[in-house]
Amino acid sequence: MKRRILLVDDEVAILLTLKAVLEANGFDVDTAASGREGRSKLRNHEYHMVITDMRMESDAAGAEVISAARNASYHPAVALLTSFPIAEEDWEMLGADKMLIKPTHTRILLQQIEKLLAAHEANLAIWSTPAPAPAATTELAKSKPAAKKAVAKKSAAKKKLSAPIRKKTVAKKAVASKARAKPASKAAKR
Repeated sequence: MKRRILLVDDEVAILLTLKAVLEANGFDVDTAASGREGRSKLRNHEYHMVITDMRMESDAAGAEVISAARNASYHPAVALLTSFPIAEEDWEMLGADKMLIKPTHTRILLQQIEKLLAAHEANLAIWSTPAPAPAATTELAKSKPAAKKAVAKKSAAKKKLSAPIRKKTVAKKAVASKARAKPASKAAKR
């Protein structure tokens, strides 16, 4: 089965060139010339990967495509394709898995895409496998009375520690209240 990629870019020359390169290397490629068209295709089709430009019809168009891809039930890998690199924290915060810089050498681009797809597929496999119950949890479930006693001890210890703090807080409030009351009583004496 061919892996499907959605390319989203408002520069038609880049869109068509990347489409040709990816199709020549065995990918099934769909294109969108705007963020709005990309979001629509994400709702109506499933893709293994989405590669989107950042700035298209608006500065936020790429971020909106990334958000739509992240909200898709089939969880595609997401790459940000840009001529204007941004900090790693920024593209990760947007939800992209990788930032691809254009223009780039075809061989390097294909290596980056293959590596991202492989890592993403491995992560999907891990996420879909149910985790076994830890042995400690199983033992704790067997000894619920002991667990309840441990929780009760911990709660009592917290209460003991917090009692002096509560007393200090009450004392501070009383001092503050007296300090506010003094100027009013002086005014009454005059």
